[in-house]
Amino acid sequence: MEAEIISIGTEIILGQIANTNARFLADQLRRLDINAYWQTTTDDDPKRIQAAIRQAQKRAQLIFVCGGLGPTPDDQTMASTAKAIGVELALDDDQWQKIQADFAARQTQMTPENIKMAYYLKGGQPLSNPTGMAIGAYLNHQDHTYVVLPGPPREFKPMVTQSLIPLLKQQFGSGRAIYSHNLHFLGQPESLLMDEINQILVDARIDDVLATSYVQPGEIQVRLTIHDVTEDQALLRLTAAEQAIFKQLGQYCFGIGEHVTLAAQVVKLLQEHHWTITSAESLTGGMFQSTICSVPGASKVFNGGFVTYAAQAKEQLLGVSPSIIDRYGVVSAQTAKAMAEGCQQKMNAKVGVSFTGVAGPDALENQPAGTVWIGIAIKGQPTQTRLLHLSPKMATRQWIRQRSVQMGLLYIYWALQNKTN
Repeated sequence: MEAEIISIGTEIILGQIANTNARFLADQLRRLDINAYWQTTTDDDPKRIQAAIRQAQKRAQLIFVCGGLGPTPDDQTMASTAKAIGVELALDDDQWQKIQADFAARQTQMTPENIKMAYYLKGGQPLSNPTGMAIGAYLNHQDHTYVVLPGPPREFKPMVTQSLIPLLKQQFGSGRAIYSHNLHFLGQPESLLMDEINQILVDARIDDVLATSYVQPGEIQVRLTIHDVTEDQALLRLTAAEQAIFKQLGQYCFGIGEHVTLAAQVVKLLQEHHWTITSAESLTGGMFQSTICSVPGASKVFNGGFVTYAAQAKEQLLGVSPSIIDRYGVVSAQTAKAMAEGCQQKMNAKVGVSFTGVAGPDALENQPAGTVWIGIAIKGQPTQTRLLHLSPKMATRQWIRQRSVQMGLLYIYWALQNKTN
């Protein structure tokens, strides 16, 4: 089965946003043994949308048209798709009633264009939108299947997984059994990690399991996949592959599954161990604390922390001795240690973590951008400090800050994995 993904949006063409929807959809299709060999991007112009669809008709049976289903004048996707394939639009009365009720509940005035979100391709079926107002469409017409989907990722992804995938499985299920497990890694370069994983699978004679990687912010996701076996056989082979990988690379793997984050894993372990955590942040500016607080249940392990950007704040709020800063500077192991111990003592927490360094673009204290010290103070244990060298040539200031937070979480994760009471 061959498919084409057409992404609609002037903001994508102009490079104002990243096209994450096409990547997500292609990954979902791969799991169904559907290959999206072609991916096209065009702006909101109706003529170019129609031209893209007509081009896709020549080379793909399954055509996805994504984005542009809102109520504004530039949202022309549903009407343009209908015109390109020669069908009319139909109004979903139930959806139109829901839209009107939603506006009434929010006491917001409607415009005539809002009805556009309740139209779909006549002869097909509407795709429900679990998190938004604009419905999608699914139509089989003259040897092609057309799928129209919204643009905002918060609407796109739930519609794909909840409304679309069951229909695709029913119509295009190949019968091939495909089983996958996701592993989440941090702390190793992608190329080195994949070389080691592939060699591990060869040495363990598990060559029927395929390992592929996907770099995301804050982690490397590795998918182990096996085809054409029973579910029991797949579980045995995937488990064997995981165990072989963990034996050599376990310290870099922080979880298995579809929706795993390092922050959630750390919060979970803190709860299990009845530990509390606090932090003192300089270059990260509160990002570590915000990341911890984004996890449900964080209030059980986190009571508060410090943002001590200036040297004076480190001295006044954390009790860092001025002599340490004068002698070693703020970008130093000694200052990171004093910050971690200071916040841990001030909040009476089990764990105190500190971040101090240079996010860039300029150097500080003759230290280049990307130099980061992280301190980990655990009550009853010697304080540890770790140095990161994050190249500003390969990343932005924001990436350096995010990477520092993720590495801090990883060090805490290691400490929790090897905890001693």
